[in-house]
Amino acid sequence: DGLNVAILATDGFEQSELFEPKKALEEAGATVKIVSLQSGEIKGWNEKDWGDSIAADLTLDEARAEDFDALELPGGVMNPDKLRINDKAVAFVRSFFDAGKPGAAMCHALPEVR
Repeated sequence: DGLNVAILATDGFEQSELFEPKKALEEAGATVKIVSLQSGEIKGWNEKDWGDSIAADLTLDEARAEDFDALELPGGVMNPDKLRINDKAVAFVRSFFDAGKPGAAMCHALPEVR
């Protein structure tokens, strides 16, 4: 309750791995912000085809890890692959772990935190 959580995602995130944790975090009282590579909407992947979109609250250029208590990284194939080749995304993720803040990596996002 009262925690600020960043979800780092871009186009191709696995839909259930962003929407379900976001819903659970908000129901538990957390404030959740979607951080992305670009502003506007990002599109999810729903098992075998494109799924629902969600608006990014902040871009990586606007987001500061020190403003958040925790980080969630949804999987999918495209989303983590795009993020792990982006230096700003890698630095954002690393800053959480360097600060000892908790993070959750779903499925294909796990190698991103190594």
